Amino acid sequence: MRAVQVVTPTGPADLVVNDVLEPTPQADEVLVEVHSVGISFPDLLLSKGEYQLKPEPPFTLGVDFAGVVVSGPEGFTPGQRVAGVAGYGNAADLVASPADTTFALPDRLTFDEGAALPMNYLTAHFALAERGHLREGETVLVHGAAGGVGTATLQVAKGYGARTIAVVSTEEKAAIARTAGADETVLLDGFRESVKDLTGGRGVDVVVDVVGGDVFTDSLRSLATQGRLLVVGFAAGQGIPEVKVNRLLLNNVDVRGVGWGAFAMMRPGYMQHQWAELLPMMESGVIRPPIGATYDLESFGQALVDMEQRRTLGKSVVHVRG
Repeated sequence: MRAVQVVTPTGPADLVVNDVLEPTPQADEVLVEVHSVGISFPDLLLSKGEYQLKPEPPFTLGVDFAGVVVSGPEGFTPGQRVAGVAGYGNAADLVASPADTTFALPDRLTFDEGAALPMNYLTAHFALAERGHLREGETVLVHGAAGGVGTATLQVAKGYGARTIAVVSTEEKAAIARTAGADETVLLDGFRESVKDLTGGRGVDVVVDVVGGDVFTDSLRSLATQGRLLVVGFAAGQGIPEVKVNRLLLNNVDVRGVGWGAFAMMRPGYMQHQWAELLPMMESGVIRPPIGATYDLESFGQALVDMEQRRTLGKSVVHVRG
């Protein structure tokens, strides 16, 4: 079978599609015929050898996927539509996916949408519900709001009854954020003043920051009393921001880390719990991942290049089958 592999960790341009052996599932694994694979930031880092996970080459990329069950343990039936997630290994014709990280996909969602769900939406749920303690009626500011995690955060926040403000760099990205459910959109340049105007000077209750870098300090200044700044990532590539803790004391605000993978992987059943929490939002239509560009399997590397060059809008998806 085909699999997208890192042979040398020298970047996305050097990925190869290899012919590899089909997986033999263990008793607690689901054998899945993959239809779509989501493009994720960890794929890019893995291709360069820059991720915290460092598998020995050659290894297969692919974090999120969706497809059809071939066989599996109790709870999974052949022909069932599912989505799943792992640190890597899912960009292949067939995968043996742990039952604990494989989820029933509602009929209203396509395979592309299923492949856009697990990592981004479970991260958004963990950020908002577990770390942010989001309450109905609060206001959430989302950086990188046109990207995969950003659009997921907008939708999950709406599902919890929050008001959402999307921070974007262009009008084109503002349109993506609005489609994803943003109540308001503001441009990155001068966002702090825009947020001040939109909140009547009060500030926001939660900031979800996947960008880091220069926006961090103004994000902190945009918080209302008892606001929470959730640090999800550093996509800006400008280094790790620092916080002067006296600002936290004076304004009664928090900075909280959001490390979904490390938390969830160590707690059996946690991701299934998350999926069950999000399922009503999927079935009601509040959660509907915006799909950006689509690629064939041989163009997996190009999809990562486009992500690295910040040409990505919504979630990019690779088609393994038509």
